[in-house]
Amino acid sequence: MVTIGCGRASSEQAVALADQFPEVYAAVGVHPVDAASWHDSDVDWIRDLAQHDKVVGIGECGMDYFHDRSTPEEQAPAFRAQGEIAADTGLPLIIHTRDAAADTMVILRALGLSNVILHCFSIPEYLDEAADRGWTMSIAGPVTFPKNTSLRAAVPRIPEGQLLVETDAPYLAPVPMRGKRNQPAFVAHTLACVAELRGVTVDALDRATTANADRVFGW
Repeated sequence: MVTIGCGRASSEQAVALADQFPEVYAAVGVHPVDAASWHDSDVDWIRDLAQHDKVVGIGECGMDYFHDRSTPEEQAPAFRAQGEIAADTGLPLIIHTRDAAADTMVILRALGLSNVILHCFSIPEYLDEAADRGWTMSIAGPVTFPKNTSLRAAVPRIPEGQLLVETDAPYLAPVPMRGKRNQPAFVAHTLACVAELRGVTVDALDRATTANADRVFGW
């Protein structure tokens, strides 16, 4: 599994957990809602942590207009800087976007990266472009919500080689665990839902998404 950093303290904690547990890997970066405290010097600690053998991604980073803890003007420089680190290190850039799809896409296009993971994929209107650019689309618990019709309709169209499943724990627990604190084991429910929507067996999708994770994260 990958445990995600959202700032310096949590990124360092993620790396410490990865050191402690063989099955845990880490991503390091600054979440857009925390970008108000971004300084150019943050690039240094992110680059330092990115050299660790168990770090397999940069982020999560991106744009978030739902929360009001940072402005778009504060988020964009942090996003671009982390994209440049991903480009330099060859690590995947893990994207968070909420109510900011268009601006997120503008920056991603400018970065020109192919190794991008659209975490908690929620922008089905950009599925075709993401597929063309070789980006990975990671599906979380909301796909199990019956009213999330646009995402549920999009899931069968994601190329098999660009599909992941995730929990986003402790948030967004899938049906039938909705309303509970999410945990990594609950990814099985999301996997089962995605398999049903795609008309494939759980075992087949398990093999495919596991192989995709092996390739994208390089573990």
